[in-house]
Amino acid sequence: MRGIRAAGTVATAFALLLLTGCGGDGDRSGGPDTLDPEADLTQQSLTVSIWDGYSPEDLPERVEKDLGVRMMKIAHHATNEEIMARLTAGGAGSDSGVDVAFVSGQYAQALNEAGLLEPIHADLIPNLKNLYPEARKLAYDKGNTFSVPYTWGTTGLCYRTDLVKQPPTSWNDLLKPPAGLTKKITMMTTERWLALPALKVNGDSVNTTSDQDLAAARTLLLDAKKNLLAYDDTTFGDRLTKGETALAEAWDGWCPTSEPKIEFTVPKEGSDLWVDTMVVLKSSKNKEAAHALVNYILDPDVHRWAAENILYKVPNKAAMDQLDPKLLKANAPLRMTPAELLKGESIVDVGEAATKYTRLSTEVAAGS
Repeated sequence: MRGIRAAGTVATAFALLLLTGCGGDGDRSGGPDTLDPEADLTQQSLTVSIWDGYSPEDLPERVEKDLGVRMMKIAHHATNEEIMARLTAGGAGSDSGVDVAFVSGQYAQALNEAGLLEPIHADLIPNLKNLYPEARKLAYDKGNTFSVPYTWGTTGLCYRTDLVKQPPTSWNDLLKPPAGLTKKITMMTTERWLALPALKVNGDSVNTTSDQDLAAARTLLLDAKKNLLAYDDTTFGDRLTKGETALAEAWDGWCPTSEPKIEFTVPKEGSDLWVDTMVVLKSSKNKEAAHALVNYILDPDVHRWAAENILYKVPNKAAMDQLDPKLLKANAPLRMTPAELLKGESIVDVGEAATKYTRLSTEVAAGS
């Protein structure tokens, strides 16, 4: 849920139109390709698309050294929409040139429904055993049939303990703050996360497609807008550190709790469970190497890099068990357990109804 990435973490009408053109389940082949567990990986190469800064810079060199894959190209996408446009251009039978893509869970779900993903061949990924049992219970892909989770987390309130008189406990502390916090608050502008606080306060699902639910959320969000300093998906942590703001809607890993007087909490009304995943494209001509890469990333010595460097939890028990206790002590969100995460509502693909969230965010942005 890296900040710059997250600015495009909702399926826009553009992406939906692209997916509609893919033909959905009707275009699927008769089943998964037969893969060779003894394939010579030195004869395969990989192109991987991922958000900048979301993997070790030397990953290609390490993969070549440890797996023998002769060339691994890293392509960066800034948003989910950007990579979705590349993967869906031309329909289900086209070759995007990408072998492995990192996308958020609801986007993996949409790509699978469009027939663009190779099913996960668990026999080629023995390191799946390192995942928490809870990582196989994700609503968008129960059993990890077409995706493998890379990072996961939730959304909540990030705040300065010295600037907020009473510790926040509710999304209403963000939407209807006391006078002393006026213009000292930021919220997210990304569509599904813009709507989240209002939906949860009203007792509605983060995946609702009800016009009535979204209209009620719109009213709350327009009323809250007058109290905001800004909508901010990327620099809210810096603003809090500098004292420019006192309270922010935030993804857990990007709340700088290692800084003095900054804490994170999940409101009493509940929140979400977001997941970033690894998927193998059906069009890939290097599927054995693609699965070998996923397996390699699930090695705890590799996977823990994400928790150590981008401060997002990884759904890999073996990797999390290796984290330095000092890092855990300094970053409270890293200490959240899988059971605590699964209390959040998984964000799933809502199909064409995503246009309703686009319209909601557009109206709130234009409102006064």
